Amino acid sequence: MSTLKFETISDLMSRLHLKAPAHPMITLVNYDEEEIDLRDAGCWVMLDFYKITFKRGFKGSVKYGPGTYDFKEGGMAFLAPGQAVRMTPDPGDYQGYALYFHPNLLINHPLSQRIYHYGFFDYTVAEALFLSAKEKHTMEALFQAIDTELNNTIDQFSTDVLISQLELLLNHSNRFYNRQFQTRKNMHHELIVKMEEWLTGQFDKAILGGLPSPHDLANHLNVSQRYLSDMLRSLTGKTTQQHIHLALIDKAKALLNQTNLTTAEIAYYLGFEHPQSFNKLFKQRTNVSPVQYRRGQLQDN
Repeated sequence: MSTLKFETISDLMSRLHLKAPAHPMITLVNYDEEEIDLRDAGCWVMLDFYKITFKRGFKGSVKYGPGTYDFKEGGMAFLAPGQAVRMTPDPGDYQGYALYFHPNLLINHPLSQRIYHYGFFDYTVAEALFLSAKEKHTMEALFQAIDTELNNTIDQFSTDVLISQLELLLNHSNRFYNRQFQTRKNMHHELIVKMEEWLTGQFDKAILGGLPSPHDLANHLNVSQRYLSDMLRSLTGKTTQQHIHLALIDKAKALLNQTNLTTAEIAYYLGFEHPQSFNKLFKQRTNVSPVQYRRGQLQDN
């Protein structure tokens, strides 16, 4: 099935039989007031602009990361330009708000650079932000403020006000995602254990084709790479790459202690193309070279 592509918000609104946007670069759809045309249900849709969806409530159990979570208070999902999603046929999925804004809205504003720091735009829909009742109230007030501004007469201050409101919404989303990482530690602990087991298994065998990457790890865990990185940074203070390096160094120490392999042989075993790269990383992480580490262990024993 082909993918429907929309370069402008106006084109999308027209296709969905929704009212034309008052501002060419940003619009807010309130599903309580408008009914979407579902003739394209089942099709894949790709947008050249951002989309933020806010739902007041979910029905039943919602997929979350590697598992499911029953959270009926409401939630949000984020979509960056160029990502494709399938349009669902269930009218119940279209409730709450959908905010669309084009990257050109942010031209000449600092948010145009900062928006790439909001990692949740790279999460999958399965990694949605689930809101408590209090958080839902906060978010709904922000959407209503944007709606009010969009219904005002456009003037020289409109874009600045809208971008300020948008940035406030994004900052609250960051805050609530961080809370979500913290309050679901048990679920994420299982993910971290699974990550550590996979890395140990990778380094327990000779690696072909190079070192495991954050992308490889995220694929194995069935989560998006950015979600995994943000979750690990929030809970452990380390990035995905740092966790990979920690597992690598642990295995390298074991090989240096328990085998007669040369440092070059250990480097190749661990997936390095050049032993010098292994030596450099080992020294960065331990403050000693592999040779110095082995010599020190022999002296201690």
